[in-house]
Amino acid sequence: MRAAAEGRIGVGGAFARHIALCLACRACETACPSGVRYGALVEASRVVLAQATPRPGRVLRRLVLEHLLPRLDRLRLLARLASLYQASGLQRLTRALGILPGRVAALEALLPPLVAPAVRTRPPSPYPTDRARVGALRAEPGPPRVPQAAPVPAPGPSRAIAFFHGCVQEAFLPQVNQATVRVLQRNGFEVRVPPRQTCCGAPALHLGEAEVARRLARQNIDAFAADGSEAIVNNAGGCGAALKEYGHLLADDPVYAQRAFEFASRVRDFSEFLAAHLHVPPAGEMRARAVYVDSCHLRHVQKVIRPPRDLLRAVPGIELVELQAPDHCCGSAGVFNVLQPATAGAVLEAKMADVARAAPHVIVTTNTGCHLQMLVGVRRAGLQVRVVHLAELLEESYAGGGERG
Repeated sequence: MRAAAEGRIGVGGAFARHIALCLACRACETACPSGVRYGALVEASRVVLAQATPRPGRVLRRLVLEHLLPRLDRLRLLARLASLYQASGLQRLTRALGILPGRVAALEALLPPLVAPAVRTRPPSPYPTDRARVGALRAEPGPPRVPQAAPVPAPGPSRAIAFFHGCVQEAFLPQVNQATVRVLQRNGFEVRVPPRQTCCGAPALHLGEAEVARRLARQNIDAFAADGSEAIVNNAGGCGAALKEYGHLLADDPVYAQRAFEFASRVRDFSEFLAAHLHVPPAGEMRARAVYVDSCHLRHVQKVIRPPRDLLRAVPGIELVELQAPDHCCGSAGVFNVLQPATAGAVLEAKMADVARAAPHVIVTTNTGCHLQMLVGVRRAGLQVRVVHLAELLEESYAGGGERG
């Protein structure tokens, strides 16, 4: 990979196939005793491969990366159209006939169940803060906190935090972001949502468009610098990994290099932050057997393993069952399940076999791609299992819990 990035060997043939079939799950970094930064190497290789892509394909790719994903208004419009597609019955017909070509079919399969635009509700922007609740919680000493793997700095005196809502999740799984904000509010935090934030840049990096990712990173750094909150909380493992690596991405930028490292030092995953600041534990009993599906980028890049599990164990009635191979990828891997649907399907099948052995009532995720991939896996395997984000499960418990089996 280094030789290819430096132009010492060609990038066609076997090399291109090998890199294309790599999940870039970064599990090798966890396993490597020498600390080889495989992620940086594979990113450099994908940049070289992207530059060798025929012009029509690269133009289309950059249209998506520069003019769709960073534009939340366009993504929301796409989600509305998709909800009409589902409500009209066209989705059932399309899937029954199997008329879509490979990659288009793989992309369509990832559509989550969407609420029709006529009844869909979204909170005002920015997200509201329950100031009465925040004030009451500030005055009350919190119960013992859930232990976690590493200490996380507390926010400043205002107890205000900034929330990074992402792009695909905000448009297609908005209920996850809404649950995240409400759980943080219940624990005494004022949640600020900088309006100029954009896509984290992870899809661009997966496709070798590093310069696009750098432009997005600069915009996010500027957006959150004006906010002033000490912590930047996000709820998607892939996004968080990209945000925490802005220092590496912009290391050669004379204007943004130091600011990128400072930005990255403020980024915390939702589970990582909440496990250290669980001032009000969830009290509603859930009575459900749950499996937690690790996000590869949360586990192997961010090294956040215990906090999601600690939070799940804090929910009364939840029986957390570990998978036999919790460190194995589900096949989502950024955009891998769209670009390599056959291989991603085989990886997903192995993951679902592991899930089925655990016989859960609910599958808990902490990443957008994993969430969508698990919905596909449950449907294909014919399992009667709910798929939810950790924040959604916590919010259900806060709301009173109930039978989830």
